[in-house]
Amino acid sequence: MVKTTIFALGVWLTVGGLWAADFQTERQQNWHQWRGPEANGVAPYGNPPIEWDEQTNIQWKVEIPGKGSASPIVWGDRVFLLTAIETDRKVEAAPAPPVEPKPEPEQRPGRRRGHGTGPPTNYYQFVILCLDRHTGEELWQQTASELVPHEGHHPTNTFASGSPTTDGRLLYASFGSYGVYCYDLDGEFKWRRDLGKMQTRLGFGEGTSPTLHGNSLVVNWDHEGQSFIAVLDATTGKTRWQVDRDEHSTWNTPLVVEHAGRTQVVINASNRARSYDLETGELIWECGGQVSNPIASPVTRDGLVYCMTGHRGSALYAIPLDATGDITDSTTIAWHKNEGAPYVASPILYDDLLYTTKGRDAILSCWDAATGEMYFTNKRLPGLRVLYASPVGAGDRIYYTGRNGTTVVVKRGTEFEVLATNKLDEGIDASPAIVGNQMLLRGEKHLYSIVAE
Repeated sequence: MVKTTIFALGVWLTVGGLWAADFQTERQQNWHQWRGPEANGVAPYGNPPIEWDEQTNIQWKVEIPGKGSASPIVWGDRVFLLTAIETDRKVEAAPAPPVEPKPEPEQRPGRRRGHGTGPPTNYYQFVILCLDRHTGEELWQQTASELVPHEGHHPTNTFASGSPTTDGRLLYASFGSYGVYCYDLDGEFKWRRDLGKMQTRLGFGEGTSPTLHGNSLVVNWDHEGQSFIAVLDATTGKTRWQVDRDEHSTWNTPLVVEHAGRTQVVINASNRARSYDLETGELIWECGGQVSNPIASPVTRDGLVYCMTGHRGSALYAIPLDATGDITDSTTIAWHKNEGAPYVASPILYDDLLYTTKGRDAILSCWDAATGEMYFTNKRLPGLRVLYASPVGAGDRIYYTGRNGTTVVVKRGTEFEVLATNKLDEGIDASPAIVGNQMLLRGEKHLYSIVAE
């Protein structure tokens, strides 16, 4: 009996190990989450075109209903993206915010209220779309929920800003306050979780994406009420653990990284960048020094994680993953800079080079990821002004897309070199996705597939 049990366990471990290895290979060849296979913006097997316009290298272009700035993800022959569709159905008055705001910190005086659009009175459909990657044909559409949002959003935000994620078997989508959902890749509903209602700073709305690692789905819930991080069982949606956080609103997507036999969850925020143990929720390390409105996602390489903020100041920290405790202002920090950090767009870490943009501006800097040595700084990306989309990289090229629909292609290297400037006819806030020779760009109204003719 014992031998049989041991044999069965060995078979289970072998099968599980083979599946994990297969998933690792498939992950590299797909774009299964926000920021791509390794959450650093790079497609290791990608080779999309360098040049395009509305008439050149457009494989297909399809209209997307509603509005959303969530980036598309890709698994196999399928593209998944989220959108929020305003309906004609109304209520007499918008519901009152269910969460009392936190008191403003003393170090942030004079902040104004009311920058958001205000609570709507129309019902919205929160929709998940699945398209054929080669043709753009809709394969299925699911309305996850239909309700009236309890608050509005920044005029440049939407109600569908967080990107979905998949492991090739199940699809996970978070509309934040309007539910976290799981479907299979054919659109069959599996589970739903309601984690509460956010009240975001100045009514700017929501935007963090869920992060999947094994059977753990990580959700960041920083807002003006009680902030927390939650890890859900990816199969059932049940909470595995939840830890409160002393933070105001962020739009920061968690980064999961394995290091020295331990899996960490890294989340950046205004008070602290923090790392948690994925299995237990234990706080591993924390580091102060950031500025306000953290949006840019952390990236990691060779035992360091890079956390940065660029709103009303600039902070860029390279933190060792083997740190423990509070390392604020300590020599444990590998290096840090007070310039060149992004506000909305995330950085891109391409091999040993870290590229950042300044605030919301299309001004580029390049750093040695290990040492913080600056190779170049304050290089203007031609034809671009404001960046919301995060850059992507493939084939030793980096693609920067501006809100005006222009994409500038830069050569990867320690010297600044522009390879091409490309223009589409509509604004773009969503970050691109790259799979093989294809780039997917979500505009204000359409999803474009860009492939060399």
